[in-house]
Amino acid sequence: MKPTDRVYVAGHRGMVGSAIVRKLHDAGFTTIITRTHAELDLTEQSAVRDFFDKERPDYVVLAAAKVGGIYANSTYPADFIYQNLMMETNVIHSAYQTGVKKLLFLGSSCIYPKFAEQPMKESALLTGALEPTNEAYAVAKIAGIVMCQSYAQQYGVSFISAMPTNLYGPNDTYELQNSHVLPALLRKIHEAKVTGQPEVEIWGTGTPRREFLYVDDLADACLMLLDRYSSSAIVNVGCGEDVTIRELADLIADVVGYTGTFRFDVTKPDGTPRKLLDVSRIKALGWEPCISLQEGIGMVYSEFRRRNFK
Repeated sequence: MKPTDRVYVAGHRGMVGSAIVRKLHDAGFTTIITRTHAELDLTEQSAVRDFFDKERPDYVVLAAAKVGGIYANSTYPADFIYQNLMMETNVIHSAYQTGVKKLLFLGSSCIYPKFAEQPMKESALLTGALEPTNEAYAVAKIAGIVMCQSYAQQYGVSFISAMPTNLYGPNDTYELQNSHVLPALLRKIHEAKVTGQPEVEIWGTGTPRREFLYVDDLADACLMLLDRYSSSAIVNVGCGEDVTIRELADLIADVVGYTGTFRFDVTKPDGTPRKLLDVSRIKALGWEPCISLQEGIGMVYSEFRRRNFK
């Protein structure tokens, strides 16, 4: 990649897209193309094709997606599968039609089977049943992967796919019903501290294990892959370590300064028992994350408070 290349980041206002834009700016890229949803609806095929015809990006990062936690995925499965499928197919096909040099599609660790062997290797894809609570989202992401691989096979294009683990960082959403587990817990624990609540309720048993990666580390991995990776084989991006939900809550409580207790609502779903990625493939390419979980939680808590959450 050259700093003068035209790079389109789809989803630049989201947590992932904004981190990639920051990383591109820091790396000296001078032409970063972005559009808000109001300016370009990626679910509209003709609008996407017109945009690609006009802008002719050299590189594309497909970070736009409809995302959410267990509640959102369980409640709005039709929205998750429709919107994500439409965005993926429109962007990937237009990128092929306009001769994009390389496209990076961002998937998710939820593409792997619910009971995949841990840590999950890339080869586990499509080897078993998915977690039911986010099946619609996972199927959409799997379709995006297969689409990139199919275009690479049939047309010889360099369309690559990365599978991030659970992410957190600046520009995350802290809306309790629709956010992921780390930001949701952070907000709940912060509000319990501020209001003097002696107890915080947490969904599930607290025993599921999850891996977390600070989003700026992901952005660093994405630029490395855009520059150095061309295989259609998917690449996991994570830290290779996980914690239980209970341990995560304890870490957040330490950062926030909350001294109350946790009550686990076992009538609520746990989701997948464990989601830990095998990251040997990306480590072999020379990449490793830099930000520890405790350090990252401290950074996002500072940002959370700057955003005037009371």
